[in-house]
Amino acid sequence: MNGIMNFKNCGSVLVTGASRGLGLQIVDCLASGDFSPGKIIAAARNPASAQKLQELAGKYPNIHIITLDVVNQEHIEKAVVEVGQLVKEDGLNCLINNAGINVLADFHAVTADMMIENFHTNTVAPLMITKAFLPLLKKAASKGGAGSMGIHRAAVINMSSLLGSVEQNWGEGAPELFRWYPYRTSKSALNMVSRCMAVDLEADGILCMVIHPGWVRTDMGGPQAPLSPEESISSTLSVIGGLTEKDHGSYLDFKGDTLPW
Repeated sequence: MNGIMNFKNCGSVLVTGASRGLGLQIVDCLASGDFSPGKIIAAARNPASAQKLQELAGKYPNIHIITLDVVNQEHIEKAVVEVGQLVKEDGLNCLINNAGINVLADFHAVTADMMIENFHTNTVAPLMITKAFLPLLKKAASKGGAGSMGIHRAAVINMSSLLGSVEQNWGEGAPELFRWYPYRTSKSALNMVSRCMAVDLEADGILCMVIHPGWVRTDMGGPQAPLSPEESISSTLSVIGGLTEKDHGSYLDFKGDTLPW
């Protein structure tokens, strides 16, 4: 699947967690390529301290930085107003719920607070953000014509992980990965949230799916990961750009392959 050039036909993309890691790489890749969308809205919890993101915004005029703490409902509501002023009557074409955290804990160390912290950021926040931005997504979808789905119209992309697959991760793999109780359960729950949202958003022509960007050398992924951020995101964006109605409600990896739930 190679659809990255389709971002040329995408009026606006909102990326959460854009100050570092994969979020920053998404913004960089979208802005610097010859397939750049009309508006790249980069949401960060503390934009003033996001030096690399600020540098990108200074270089590319189609990057717009907004403040968004994804677990703060007041921030979410303010962000909707700000994005609405940016996109106006065109609405929001593509929402990439990328912001996430990894709270590491095994069976003996895990606490309720650890579970809730990871669940709030990785599972609840994408749901609340999508709900809040639904009017802008519907506005964009209504202008894209009936019968087709994709980023040219309206799409919600939730960044998940292979570690959220219940079927895939049984009996094989490094034992320590099975001890990531907060992170792994939050991603499994995000997968279910995405399937539920896909049902609710279908009537409005809004595509919804989850994607695994691979194991990437970021602060979260660690130095031993096999993929660079550039490799992961160029491939991931190619998949996202090529999504159609057949991919609605799907769980894909960065190569476009279907993953087991």
